[in-house]
Amino acid sequence: MRDLSALPNLNVALIQTTLAWHDRQANLQHFEPLLEQARGADLIILPEMFTTGFSMESETLAEPENGPTSKWLRVQAAKLDAVITGSLIVQVADGSHRNRLLWVRPDGEVLHYDKRHLFRMAGEHNHFTPGECRVQFELKGWRVRPLICYDLRFPVWSRDPQDTDLLLYTANWPGARRQHWNRLLPARGIENLCYVAAVNRIGTDGKGFAYTGDSQVLDFQGETLLSAGEADGVFQVVLSAADLAAYRTRFPANLDADTFEFT
Repeated sequence: MRDLSALPNLNVALIQTTLAWHDRQANLQHFEPLLEQARGADLIILPEMFTTGFSMESETLAEPENGPTSKWLRVQAAKLDAVITGSLIVQVADGSHRNRLLWVRPDGEVLHYDKRHLFRMAGEHNHFTPGECRVQFELKGWRVRPLICYDLRFPVWSRDPQDTDLLLYTANWPGARRQHWNRLLPARGIENLCYVAAVNRIGTDGKGFAYTGDSQVLDFQGETLLSAGEADGVFQVVLSAADLAAYRTRFPANLDADTFEFT
């Protein structure tokens, strides 16, 4: 593993809040003051489909790849001098629709990750095309790998051969299965020897599903560093690269991990 000892700490902000159903403009206006509260963070994480709620109306709600939300995020990231990330419905050049996480840097660069595992119990696989690639972003020397909601249930996709320091999950995870969320997230941190930051929404969506939040940040032993519970607001935590490096040196379980390839 590489030496993490020289890396600066990482200030991460989670925004857990309600979402207006199918109303992009209302959501963007709602997030602007919340983003201002996160000023000073290096990384600000928004929920899955933060402009619409978790909707299957992809043809109606999809934005182009460089659409209004992408432009709005670039303005906000530059203003706050932070990376801002969250997912929305995007139509790509081939006409397909993606549940796409945007990683927007303050210098205007926009990277993305397309959700791999589509939630068939809601018919997501009938309205979206799955992503094919795992991606990793870098921030202040930290290696960050994004995943979206249902991806959490699949440990092989979450397993890390790339020395990831922070696994990031953005979600609309309903309260009916909050126990699964709260048990799977620590497992991902423990098995990958990394931090985990996970953002969920609260409130009730346009289909009547209730969301109970539980946005949280966990360390490499699955211990809770931050827990938002069901509260509405902005929650910040500082991650220590030195603590991560020390634990990996003390307990290098990754050296005995199984190798695998995706086919």
